[in-house]
Order: sequence, then C-alpha cells, then structure tokens
Amino acid sequence: MAENTKVALLGTGIMGAAMARNLLKACMEVRAWNRSTEKVKPLARDGATVSEDPAEAAFGADFLLTMLTDADVIEEVVRDGVLPALSEGAVWLQMSTVGENGNERLARLAAEGGAAFVDAPVLGTKAPAEQGQLIVLASGPEDVRSKCEAVFDAVGAKTVWLGEAGEGSRLKLVVNNWIVGLLGVLAETVAFSRATGVDPRKFLETIEGGPLGLPYAQMKGAMMIEEDFPTSFSAKLARKDAGLVLDAAGDRGLAMTLASAVAARFDEAIEAGHGEEDMAAIYEAAKPKQK
Repeated sequence: MAENTKVALLGTGIMGAAMARNLLKACMEVRAWNRSTEKVKPLARDGATVSEDPAEAAFGADFLLTMLTDADVIEEVVRDGVLPALSEGAVWLQMSTVGENGNERLARLAAEGGAAFVDAPVLGTKAPAEQGQLIVLASGPEDVRSKCEAVFDAVGAKTVWLGEAGEGSRLKLVVNNWIVGLLGVLAETVAFSRATGVDPRKFLETIEGGPLGLPYAQMKGAMMIEEDFPTSFSAKLARKDAGLVLDAAGDRGLAMTLASAVAARFDEAIEAGHGEEDMAAIYEAAKPKQK
C-alpha cells in the first residue's frame, strides 16, 4: 500500500519538510510544494518531486497533506485547482493548526471539491517531526481511517482518533493553551529568579525528577537561561496558536485572562524582533530590564 501511495504535501517549513522525509522513508511518492522555493528544493535530494504549483503537486495524488501557516493561506492555495487534480477517492489530510473556525471553512471547501476531509493537527515540534514521533489528533469519516493509517504511521508515533472532523482541532487548542501557558509562566519564573538573585539553574535542578519537573520545562528553561533560541517552533506561530485559543474561548463567552496575558508577552517578544526564533523567546519579553 505505502509503496504505491502518492502524497501531495503543501507546505515544507520545519514541520512539513520533516514529514516529507519520513513519508519518503516509508516508500511513498511525495510531490512537494512550498510558497518559498528555497525551502522545498532540498527535498529533491531526498527523492521528492518538487512541484511548480499546488495543482501540479496534487495531480493524481491519493492524499493531499497541508502543513501551511493558517487557514487563510490554505484556503487560497487549495482553491486554485488543487482538489479537482486529486485522484478519485482522495483524502485531504489537514494537519496544520488552523483553529475551530478555520477548520470549518476548510471542511466546507473539501465538501465543495468532493474530497474526504480529515482534520488531523499534530503535537510535536522539530525533533519529534524529524524522528517521526508526532502525535496525530485525527478526526474525520470512519470509512477513510484505515486508508490514512500508513501516512499517519510514517509521520507519527501515535494516532488518536476523536470522531467527526473538528474534534482534532478542538483538542489541539486545549493542548496548545496548556503549552503556551507553561511557556509564559516559565519565562516569568526564570525572570523572577534572576531578579531575586537566585540562579535559575538551581530552580530547574530543584524540580528535576519530581512531579513538577516537566522535561519540557527543563528544555525550554535551559534555552531561556542561555538566551539562545534555535527554532523548533517559532514565537510567531505560537502567538498565532494562542490567538486561535482566544478566538474559540471568545466565541463561547469565556474569559481567558492568563492566555490573554501570555499572548501579550508573545506580542512584546515579536515586536522586539524575536518572532522567527523559538517560542521560548517569550522570555525576552519577561526578563529583568537592565537599569
């Protein structure tokens, strides 16, 4: 099955490029497209077919896999002749984080184009993506689940099926709120530690190995202490995800005071020039200011 599977992958940034390579390792045929060609050309050396436009990538493909920035970009790209170019019975695997409203718009677009639509955002950043260790939060039609397994197994360590399309995006928002909240509190904790004359490394050493010592806190905390932020997932994208959380909460009349504060911290870091650095660069907005 995998050897004859044709995947049109639109979006080859940090995550998409890693996913493309794992699909190739699983002996699938990958047609890759990206808006900026310098990010897609290296995949040709790995065996992918680099396409000039999205419709060319989609021609005859069994799967359309989207890993673009947001719903607006995806809708613009896919509307341009992509769905009619797919093979009969093709499945659209929408694996970007687009939020609740964005997912609904893309599901309608899929229905208009006659493609089965699977809402399948992923948990994980650069290293898990490269290692094929993402967690796929899949939701969509029951009758395409088994068909999707080979693709999900190639890019992820675990697939959680959640029901109708939309459930995956909702769970992703919940998890993302937890992640960005942790980052915001961690940034302020490291900043508070330094402001009070406590070595923040001692804080991380103290919590390590216990119930408070999350590996994630150790990893991102070390980046904050060093003030070195090689990008696994950018601050700009984390801010986008925080905004999607706030949108969904707002639709339900739910006040998210902490999430709003963290989003504001990301805005500060981005305005200070750290938007393309790792999301741990939120620390740049929280750190003690020099007198």
